[in-house]
Amino acid sequence: MADPYSTLGVARSADEKAIKSAYRKLAKELHPDKNKDNPKASEKFSDVTKAYDLLSDKDKRAQFDRGEIDMEGNPTNPFGGMGGGGFNGGGFGGARGSGGQRGFRAEDFEGFGNENVDLGDIFEGLFGGGRGGARGRSGGMGGDPFGGRRPPPQKGADIAYNLRVAFTDAATLKDQRITLADGKTIDLKLPKGLEDGTQMRLKGKGQQGPGGAGDGLVTIKVDRHKLFTRDGFDVRFDLPITLDEAVNGGKVRVPTVDGPVMMSIKAGTSGGTVLRLKGKGFTRKDGSRGDQLVTLEIQLPKDLGELAKRLDGWKDDSDPRADLGA
Repeated sequence: MADPYSTLGVARSADEKAIKSAYRKLAKELHPDKNKDNPKASEKFSDVTKAYDLLSDKDKRAQFDRGEIDMEGNPTNPFGGMGGGGFNGGGFGGARGSGGQRGFRAEDFEGFGNENVDLGDIFEGLFGGGRGGARGRSGGMGGDPFGGRRPPPQKGADIAYNLRVAFTDAATLKDQRITLADGKTIDLKLPKGLEDGTQMRLKGKGQQGPGGAGDGLVTIKVDRHKLFTRDGFDVRFDLPITLDEAVNGGKVRVPTVDGPVMMSIKAGTSGGTVLRLKGKGFTRKDGSRGDQLVTLEIQLPKDLGELAKRLDGWKDDSDPRADLGA
């Protein structure tokens, strides 16, 4: 990672608001969800996040500005108190460090009676760990002797929304307007294969967090209709017709989820007959639509006087229940 100020594109005198604003702008542009085919963008997003973590921490920012820690948050001179140059130059062989004092020599670690001292024990005293790798109190020195790094910043929390959709809008996938928690409104395109309880995810429409915004989770609730009922991806509808229309046939006006259409009834149609209107149902995931199934219900006139006169002396000798075994 380059200098954290350069990474965020801010001056060293930038205040917290400017740093936060710069981070949000870059995080939105470089977020992995928007750059799935660009691995470099993911690397830059990681660098931007690290830079923000450092500069948003007042103590760490001050330490970096004083040169006490590097851009990764690690001390710039972890062995500064060990004899000037410490292990620089000749290591244990007697070379002097940058501070003018000599480095460690083998004879410096000899005890009384010229008895050699185990260097592993020396490191144990320096770092407080075992002889097998000079471990520090927070874990093995092999990776980070000064404590584990902070985990990557978390995205903000998701926000749940419930959206009620009219039956006909759900069937025809009509765009729905929804108001978000921040007061903004968006036009939501309903998905193919929509059912009651379907969930939709709105990327970046949740709460803001250090690692970016969470998502909006929209649960669809389809309202009932006074005329139509859903049957899978088909729509069912009971259509009342007159006795005259059943006997003589004709064209009748039928409501559908797309608006009224004209439908033909054959002469001699019985009550309970189901007619099919193609493509007037709900949209499946493949884009095709179900049908509207229209069940005919023959209704007799409220005043049966005239009908009775016409039927006087006539009797229907057929047996509609013959196949029922009753």
